[in-house]
Amino acid sequence: MRLPTLEQLERAADVVYRSMRPTPQYNWPMLSARLGTSFWLKHENHTPTGAFKVRGGLVYFHELAQAGMKPAGVVSATRGNHGQSLAFAARQHGLSVTIVVPQGNSREKNDAMRALGAELIEHGEDFQAAREHAQWLAESRGLHMVPSFHPYLVQGVASYSLELMHGVEDLEVLYVPIGLGSGICGAVAAREALGRKVEIVGVCSTDAPAYARSFEYKEAVERPVRTVLADGLACRVPEPLALETIWTHVSRIVEVTDEEVAEAMRVIFSTTHNAAEGAGAAAVAAAMKERDRIAGRKAAAILCGGNVDRDVYARILAG
Repeated sequence: MRLPTLEQLERAADVVYRSMRPTPQYNWPMLSARLGTSFWLKHENHTPTGAFKVRGGLVYFHELAQAGMKPAGVVSATRGNHGQSLAFAARQHGLSVTIVVPQGNSREKNDAMRALGAELIEHGEDFQAAREHAQWLAESRGLHMVPSFHPYLVQGVASYSLELMHGVEDLEVLYVPIGLGSGICGAVAAREALGRKVEIVGVCSTDAPAYARSFEYKEAVERPVRTVLADGLACRVPEPLALETIWTHVSRIVEVTDEEVAEAMRVIFSTTHNAAEGAGAAAVAAAMKERDRIAGRKAAAILCGGNVDRDVYARILAG
């Protein structure tokens, strides 16, 4: 994927800011003490949908409108946050939205998508099966299929990394969770456009290791998904365009277990009083795992979302 220019990223950020303010990044003292270094948390749980994805949806539909495209409706697949993003942004353009989620998806994410006006369809045992069904619906109903990875989505979500790198100019290490890759590719795009030297580290679930193995083997490989907690990282088939950027620009990928993610969720709550969903806590879990490696370096993690079901979160906090 060709990386966007700084001008393109700034234009995309302007689109995002028509609907939301920049999210904060804080250096929480207790979290820094826990990690043994100066540590910042980027709060994408503070967007209008509770996750970073909304930035991409806003830019994607803006670009469709600029191109004069107004489809009969749009369809996509999600585990929740991408779907909320599309429903939030599409209604600004008067577009109907159909979202496909796998069976057993988060109840509260499903409720949030419906509240934003999406028609919700449950299909398949994992995200990949839902994505394939969404593509079939696009073809059979004449709908516009919105991918989960696209250069416009990357330009939109890159705005959080622009904010972070402007706010913490001497940042040295950044941990970014990987679902399909828009967030980490956006972080790379922001770093390159700004000319910074931030080391970007990807984070995957041990129980959804497609990106970790693809990074290791330098070829796209499919791997089964078994994570229960980090549903935002539950990718079985990696995105080729994202892999091109990750192979070239990302330092390494750290894998974290569901148990490590659960502990990070507890740590985030006790040190910042913020709620993090599994994928949202994964980057902190990776930093905790690499505590010795980042000692003395100014580091940050992306809290990419806080949309966790109440009963799940209660069990996690109770240990």
